[in-house]
Amino acid sequence: MNDGPTLVQREVPPRVAWALEEAGVSPLLARLFAARGVRSADELDDSLARLLPPDGLLGVQDAARLLADAIARGTRICVVADYDCDGATACAVALRGLAVLGVAPGNLRYVVPDRALHGYGLTPAIVDLACTPQTPGLLLTVDNGIASLEGVAHARARGIDVLVTDHHLPALAGDVVVLPEANVIVNPNQPGCGFESKNLAGVGVMFYVLLALRGELRARGVFGAQEQPRLDALLDLVALGTVADVVKLDANNRRLVAQGLKRIRDGRMQPGVAALFAVAGRDAARAGAFDFGFALGPRLNAAGRLADMTLGIECLLTDDHARAAELACTLDAINRERREVETGMREQAEATLESMLRLDAKPPPALALFDPAFHEGVVGILASRLKDRFHRPAFVFARGRDGLLKGSGRSIAGFHLRDALDLVSKRAPELLLRFGGHAMAAGCTITAARFDEFERELQRVAVEQLDASLLARRLETDGPLGAEHFAIETVRALEAQVWGQAFDAPVWADDVDVLSQRLVGERHLKLSLRHGGVVREAIWFGRSEPLPARARLAYRLNLDHYNGRDRVQMVVQAAA
Repeated sequence: MNDGPTLVQREVPPRVAWALEEAGVSPLLARLFAARGVRSADELDDSLARLLPPDGLLGVQDAARLLADAIARGTRICVVADYDCDGATACAVALRGLAVLGVAPGNLRYVVPDRALHGYGLTPAIVDLACTPQTPGLLLTVDNGIASLEGVAHARARGIDVLVTDHHLPALAGDVVVLPEANVIVNPNQPGCGFESKNLAGVGVMFYVLLALRGELRARGVFGAQEQPRLDALLDLVALGTVADVVKLDANNRRLVAQGLKRIRDGRMQPGVAALFAVAGRDAARAGAFDFGFALGPRLNAAGRLADMTLGIECLLTDDHARAAELACTLDAINRERREVETGMREQAEATLESMLRLDAKPPPALALFDPAFHEGVVGILASRLKDRFHRPAFVFARGRDGLLKGSGRSIAGFHLRDALDLVSKRAPELLLRFGGHAMAAGCTITAARFDEFERELQRVAVEQLDASLLARRLETDGPLGAEHFAIETVRALEAQVWGQAFDAPVWADDVDVLSQRLVGERHLKLSLRHGGVVREAIWFGRSEPLPARARLAYRLNLDHYNGRDRVQMVVQAAA
């Protein structure tokens, strides 16, 4: 289980790399982009004009008309949010965007489910909550709703219109897709939608709905093209939610993220975003996608996991810098608590797994864990950690307030987790009380008495679908890095790009001599290496075992700020 991954060098189509160079891309970046599937320089144009047009989204024009009519009639609108970072940013984008497009402040509010009390999505209970103290005329879901059949039906029965904006996969009845009977659904993953980017996050879908609404209002003469409200001020939130939700960064998503990063680096961002950068100790002037995924996103997610996501949404909504700073500090404290809870759960889970396995045995093809002490809000993070640790699809369950087990799963490449759950549900009817999700992340609810049955069925599917090649650890690299690229300018150029899910940040691989090594902070390996005849500094976070005198290392480059100066540092990812 401790074996390092096999390092596999990405293939670089030479003609594509050459064409990118001819278009003005630096040789190093041309090589990196070509290896990640970029085929022309047009794909690297991150201007707003290159965004896919809204009218490609099925239902978006109907959504625009529904919202425009609601604005004209003075209809009360309630946004139904979700309790993760994508849902929080989507809620903030909806509220800020609808406000600038003409919804009166008294006609606009939101509700967000309590993870432990209400569960996920637009449930009948959330509909009733949204009707307190006043019944809205329109419910607008963000980052949820596509599988909320009962909740939508309950709202319609109460005479409330429903607009679903979501990006998750719809529910299935057998092999038939079942959609809620909402007035309008906007979701790139619903049947019949030909939108080129199926990878929009929930916040991205909401942003597109606002673009379409602005166009509808312009067509109705509410404002002219020259005085129409600006929506690009919301792109910092769109970028944050897109990266934090770990959706595929296709060309369209990279444009959304790049535009958000440009605004942040220029100091143009919501006060709450600026406050989150501050409490995370990150420099907004040098913001990158990494900051969204590993600094800001976790602090927002922590509120939904251990407390109330209203804290996160309010942080993103306030225009008061002092209030934003106060809320960001609260979120930071909750995140520290989340890390402590997670650490205890992870150590307990790993100890349990280790005791189940012989030292010379490999783990089963899929993992399922439950402990009465596990916290429901952290099971997804723990599943992700176990997936990374053992390179296996992993589900972790905690007991909810209703006594049912709520499970969150994370997967590896080649194993579609939502489809695996669908197969489990067909083979073991009524085992899964609820389930849904994506290829790489999914969730389900079961009774405690049937946990062992779930584990068996999940492993059965995994045995059928995962062969030895998929279960072997692999790390794609960009091969050797020439000595001329170990420069601050290179790192700056790399930091300026948008890297993320399915568009991985560069990882290099080289043979090095290990000159010295020592532990720092008790759990990080500080290294002095000879690379290409030059002595270089490196660090391997979370590694305590020593390296041999000669090793092949996979590493990233970053800038180490020391004594007021920047220096290039190798950050080791793996050894082979």
